[in-house]
Amino acid sequence: MGKNEREENDFGPENQNQEEEEEEKKKKQLKEEELSVERIFENQEVPSWRKQLTLRAFVVSFVLSILFSIIVMKLNLTTGIIPSLNVSAGLLGFFFVKTWTKLLHKSGLLRQPFTRQENTVIQTCVVASSGIAFSGGFGSYLFAMSERIAKQSTDTLDFKKLSLGWIIGFLFVVSFLGLFSVVPLRKIMVIDFKLTYPSGTATAHLINSFHTPQGAKLAKKQVRELGKFFTFSFIWGFFQWFYTAGDNCGFASFPSLGLKAFDNRFFFDFSATYVGVGMICPYIVNISVLLGGIISWGLMWPLIEDRKGDWYSADLSSGSMSGIQGYRVFIAIAMILGDGLYNFIKVLSRTLLGLFHQLRYKDVSSELPVADHSSDVSSQSQLSYDDKRRTQLFLKDQIPIMFAVGGYVAIAAISMATLPHIFHQLKWYYIFVIYIFAPALAFCNAYGCGLTDWSLASTYGKLAIFIIGAWAGAAHGGVLAGLAACGVMMNIVSTASDLMQDFKTGYLTLASPRSMFVSQIIGTAMGCVISPCVFWLFYKAFNDLGQPGSQYPAPNAVVFRNIVLLGVKGFSSLPKNCLVLCYVFFGAAILINLIKDLVGKKWGRFIPLPMAMAIPFYIGSYFAIDMCVGSLILFVWEKINKAKADALAPAVASGLICGDGIWTLPASILALAGVKPPICMKFLSRGNNAKVDKFLGS
Repeated sequence: MGKNEREENDFGPENQNQEEEEEEKKKKQLKEEELSVERIFENQEVPSWRKQLTLRAFVVSFVLSILFSIIVMKLNLTTGIIPSLNVSAGLLGFFFVKTWTKLLHKSGLLRQPFTRQENTVIQTCVVASSGIAFSGGFGSYLFAMSERIAKQSTDTLDFKKLSLGWIIGFLFVVSFLGLFSVVPLRKIMVIDFKLTYPSGTATAHLINSFHTPQGAKLAKKQVRELGKFFTFSFIWGFFQWFYTAGDNCGFASFPSLGLKAFDNRFFFDFSATYVGVGMICPYIVNISVLLGGIISWGLMWPLIEDRKGDWYSADLSSGSMSGIQGYRVFIAIAMILGDGLYNFIKVLSRTLLGLFHQLRYKDVSSELPVADHSSDVSSQSQLSYDDKRRTQLFLKDQIPIMFAVGGYVAIAAISMATLPHIFHQLKWYYIFVIYIFAPALAFCNAYGCGLTDWSLASTYGKLAIFIIGAWAGAAHGGVLAGLAACGVMMNIVSTASDLMQDFKTGYLTLASPRSMFVSQIIGTAMGCVISPCVFWLFYKAFNDLGQPGSQYPAPNAVVFRNIVLLGVKGFSSLPKNCLVLCYVFFGAAILINLIKDLVGKKWGRFIPLPMAMAIPFYIGSYFAIDMCVGSLILFVWEKINKAKADALAPAVASGLICGDGIWTLPASILALAGVKPPICMKFLSRGNNAKVDKFLGS
């Protein structure tokens, strides 16, 4: 009897626990439904992949591709710092097509409503197209081949005459291979591994929000702010032009911190572009750039210049690679290589660790611990409504594996046959070796980008520079072979990570993988024509393009040129004590990164980034001050009204960048037409001013 009572007593609480668990599940389900994005769009039909690819989407993409290619080109040729423009592309795509469809709706001619899938297609196409302005090497490896950059290095003979024809041909041959290399892995990366791809995810959330009633209202406000600051930035660029009749004239040469500071490149140059970039880049990036400028131009270069005549010849010009310029360039390269090597090993080890975990525990969990997901098995076994809906549609339109493999092999064969005709120094077997290893490296970059949002395309490019440059040797055109190999590698790994980001965006907006792939192909083709034409406009309009101290110094071109010279010739050409300093800064870059990772996110976010610190070593700190002004504006705005700052700051920053960037187009046309500004605004010291007055008075 006692036993039965005990059993009844035991059963009671168990039954109660089950009821509580069921109630918890119901509450959780209700909460999930409230937070569900796809429930909002439940009644909207998802168009087929062909209907997502509309003519209006590609017309808008073409217009925006020109705009963003000009902006990326300008950033590439000034500092090489390019912030993510995905948000701007998504926002402007939404604005243009929404305006288009509204007009058609009023006239009764609207056949197909504007969907978030079409918005995603536009964003993908624009980012793919403007991405060629970066991976095409116009501010790095490709421009480094030119005679203009060769004259600034110790090797002035190995160069290739730039021509629009071969540049477009080269890009068409190398830019599509990366797309085919990772297509078969899209399910593994997006669904099985559940990689986050932060930029792709953020863009998807933004596009989803635009197409809700509340999000559409916010988008209108964002577009209004973007338009306002675009107009201001464009007019400000036009106004500044009137005062730039000669060298070192105008607001861009305003000695705002004094003439001595100006001589050491510390000044605010009134650039709306870099104020906008500063508002987009994280605070630590801007502080790192400023700190790098203080260490180099504030301390190191003045101290090294005091040893002129001992460490290097006093007769050398300030631009000679055997003099002070050599220290600036090679120490910057040491920091960039140290940072790149550390992050390459870090991302590769995390990739291998993640894959090992995936294969070992594949029956337990389909998620990776390195992707910051919970390892709770019970929570993983149940997919939410959103995940089920997204997975179903993502797997619906398959891209055949044989199509991807066949495309890769066909393009690789065309490339091996064509590239040696463009670059005689780049033998077919160099290209063959690159293409054997390229899919593995493209996978590593796409995987690493999914974990960290960091594409290491330029690091893989530098790896190719060293290997192919050293293999070819100085006597057999190793300089051009190394730079061309860098271009092949950079294009593969860069487009691979971009495509996987877009697949993630498409997954979260229910855009078909097929429409994403086609959009990426069309965007890449647009970029292969638009970017070279934009670069050619800059190249012909600005005769001092690539010169130190000019409006467009193209710092990365000089850096890449000297990296390949190190690979081909070794360290014999370096000035005295430069190699020791390079070792110190190479080690310092690795140590800083190591400390940053060891102390964790809480304190690590206050430790500077060596890659960002290295940029002003060569070109100076003027843009760092602009970026810090942008950071200060954002910081104050967040203190006053954080919600408004979070909502509108990206739009304001995009307006500043776009307006100033677009002014470059009419400025280039005026320069080509021979129209010169009427006024030169220059600043002199009191002593020099007295001399000028005396000379003019005589």
